[in-house]
Amino acid sequence: MTSTTDPSPQFPQSGSAIDQPLPSLPVAIFQADRDGRLTAANAAFRALALGGDVPSPRTTPWSNAHPADRHTAELTWREATDAEADFAVEFRVWHRDGRLLWVRVNASPMRDELGRLEGYAGVAVDDTETVGKRLLLERLLGVVEPSADAVIILDRNGAPVYTNQTARVLFGVDDAVDLIRDPSVRGLLQTIRDQMPRELLTSSDTSQWSGEVGFRGPDGLERILDVDLVIHRDHQGVIEYWGGVIRDVTARNHMQAELMRQATHDGLTGLPNRILLLRTTADALDRIRGTRAHVALLFLDLDKLKDVNDNAGHDVGDALLAQVANRVAHATRPADVIARIGGDEFVVLCNGSIDEHSALELAERIRLALSGKIMIRGVEVELTVSVGVALADSTHLEGVPSADAALTLLRHADAAMYTAKRRGRSRVEMYTEAMRAASVEQKELAAELERALANDELRLAYQPIISTHSGRVVGAEALLRWDHPTRGRLLPAQFLHLANESGAIVPIGDWVISQACQDASAWLAAGLVERTFSVHVNVSPRQLQEGTFVERVTSIVRSMDLNPSQLTMDFDEVTLNDSQSGTTRALQTLRRFGVQLALDDFGVGVSSLTALRVCEADVLKLDGTVARTLGANGDDDPIVRAIIQLAHALEMQVVAEWVTSADQLHRLRMLGCDMVQGYLLGEPIAADVFAARTGRATG
Repeated sequence: MTSTTDPSPQFPQSGSAIDQPLPSLPVAIFQADRDGRLTAANAAFRALALGGDVPSPRTTPWSNAHPADRHTAELTWREATDAEADFAVEFRVWHRDGRLLWVRVNASPMRDELGRLEGYAGVAVDDTETVGKRLLLERLLGVVEPSADAVIILDRNGAPVYTNQTARVLFGVDDAVDLIRDPSVRGLLQTIRDQMPRELLTSSDTSQWSGEVGFRGPDGLERILDVDLVIHRDHQGVIEYWGGVIRDVTARNHMQAELMRQATHDGLTGLPNRILLLRTTADALDRIRGTRAHVALLFLDLDKLKDVNDNAGHDVGDALLAQVANRVAHATRPADVIARIGGDEFVVLCNGSIDEHSALELAERIRLALSGKIMIRGVEVELTVSVGVALADSTHLEGVPSADAALTLLRHADAAMYTAKRRGRSRVEMYTEAMRAASVEQKELAAELERALANDELRLAYQPIISTHSGRVVGAEALLRWDHPTRGRLLPAQFLHLANESGAIVPIGDWVISQACQDASAWLAAGLVERTFSVHVNVSPRQLQEGTFVERVTSIVRSMDLNPSQLTMDFDEVTLNDSQSGTTRALQTLRRFGVQLALDDFGVGVSSLTALRVCEADVLKLDGTVARTLGANGDDDPIVRAIIQLAHALEMQVVAEWVTSADQLHRLRMLGCDMVQGYLLGEPIAADVFAARTGRATG
């Protein structure tokens, strides 16, 4: 632009006062000299850039700009005037209403008749909206470009408009042009179009779609992509662009699949666990509804796996379980499902062509495959298994959800397995209605046992413990009896397992300890027994695991005014081998208090000698099966002699149980056994009868 192109209005010379402003037009226009000083400015310019003020001779177009922008404007003006080129700059100004506006100024050189640069003439526009959008776009790109998700925008024809770095890496291209040429990308876009519902493509509204598609990446690996797509349409319903976010979810899906596998499979053997077994069994039962087919469950329980873990170590036990899983797989049919649902418990699901005969035959084949001596990591293991079999047909499913029927079938197989164990182990048993009736009876008995203590139906019987040296009563074992209102007197073997399973053993055990201490205190007060007398009470792992058990016992002893040594706690190796760490700690705490400990049933466990190291005790009770042959052939049993000598070396007294003959008693006395008990010396009797007999013996 030159000064001769528009003779009106006239502009003053550089440096003079601005006394002839530009015409009042809606466009903000101005003129400035070479130094950037305004020589003319109309009202629109003054209102936009100068806040409505009349400029002074030293005013620049950007004099009202934000301080941070003035320096930039000055540098840009200097560069433009040095090059005599067009000038363009953006800066912020505060509007009189408090808003911060973006003003864009564009100016072109004005020259005189000789072509010399005389100044600049230009316009200013409110660019707030445009700059705002541009800044927002830049910030969005700043977030999107380094995003871990691939972002891609396509025009209506499917040509890429924008891709971020992640998208280019995912597709193995350098720019958007390469992207549209890549055949794998074109195939992916076509796959997305093919997977989208037709109504989305034919709709006239902007729509969204999400889904997963397969894609072979530039590295040749199959990937799974999670796509969130937006189809944007104009007001006429014509597609303007496609935009989407693409995530590579291959690793996530694999992780989810692995987590699902871990949740439904055993970590050691890789077999299905209880959750998956019940789900699979329910599906199998669903398939036989209304048919004559059967579903069978074979419940396998390894005999004495705990002994292997205790003696050879858990690594050998784990290797044994893996070997068992392998042997079961070879003994079963291809369609059978093998699961491990517990430490030493396996279940085989048989569906399809199975009946009672074939189920028993398969169970026997598995039992034989898991019987005998095997070598595991240099350790010889005697392996046996007990198997329970339960069968179900469509009659078992009438009115019952499949999930409930599956759980019932598993319980039936479990009950059959326990029957096999009770009948001698290493055998197969089929679940029968008799077992069901026995199970119902046990449930009823367990419910009645919960009320037995409150109904005063429990009793204690005392069997005397005799000194082999003096022949005097030095103790008594308190034995629990249940006077059932309809079944008569029940022994512990008939109901104590129910008390342990239900937890009723805890209050019952407290009652036994309290009653035994009360009776012993009465006998001591009446002078019926010596002060060295001690009453023996059996204690279970469940009781010892109770956090306040020790405090309750010590409180009972104090309340009965007993010396702590006048109470002896009998426990067996099963109690010591219990996995709860507090069991042994509770026993030793009681011993420090003064209560005597007796290791019961010694000699029947495979780790008896180990038990002597695990927990210190005052008394060793020799199981009756160990000493029952004494006196039968005139020879002293060397095993009994060795045990007594070992106990004495450990400062323990020895009590021999189940003494039934005079010869046996004589041999035990000769071998140095300290105390004896058994039917030869006295059967279990009620407290008042025990007091009467002991009083007569003392008198």
